[in-house]
Amino acid sequence: MKLGFIGTGAIASAVVRGLTGQGHHIRISARSAARSEPLAAEYPEVTIAGLQEILDQSEVVFLGLMLGDAPEILGALTFPSGLQVVSFMAGADLAQVASLVAPARAGAVMMPFPSIAQGGSAIMALGDTALLERIFAPANTVFTLEDAVELDAYLCAQAVLSPVARQLADAAAWLGARVSDPTKGEAFLRMLVATSLSQSDAETLLAVLNTPGGYNQRLRQHMDDAGQGAALLAGLTSLEAKA
Repeated sequence: MKLGFIGTGAIASAVVRGLTGQGHHIRISARSAARSEPLAAEYPEVTIAGLQEILDQSEVVFLGLMLGDAPEILGALTFPSGLQVVSFMAGADLAQVASLVAPARAGAVMMPFPSIAQGGSAIMALGDTALLERIFAPANTVFTLEDAVELDAYLCAQAVLSPVARQLADAAAWLGARVSDPTKGEAFLRMLVATSLSQSDAETLLAVLNTPGGYNQRLRQHMDDAGQGAALLAGLTSLEAKA
């Protein structure tokens, strides 16, 4: 396909990397040159182009802009009527995207994660998910959402990734201070968490790890007593209130 990207931040760059090697021709904007130039240098199918050229020469264009910057940047462009647009812009639903890109078609809103660069990533999506399946599956899994309210809820809940990563980093640092190879220790913990959760739902895994007096049970109970669960729910509720 002929794919275009307006905005090449960290997430958009990861999406570009994940799409290389599949026969696509990919045009990216010069915005964030520190990311766009290495992409064009590394992948022969990726070229840097002007914003209007990206719109005119693409079948699908992905918007990786900050929502606050989008009206000024996109308002100076002419969108072809046959173009399909997919937005990565947090806080923008399909109706908002449609108003910014008319008469082009606002096909979908999707929220990818950095792991999309390697494949095997979850993608939250609203709108024409058949289009996204065509582009990103089967290397990634598209989770189809019902409406903007559900998208907001998923956006809040996905933020658990950062505190989980913080906990794993802290545990890896604790382990690293006690073993001969800290890098191997962190790799072990990352694999342990990733494979355990990929092969079991959370409640089943908790039950399996609930051996009376076992290390996992004792640490979990310690953290529950410290208010970890209540703090998480309060944080999610706060995010929801400000969404």
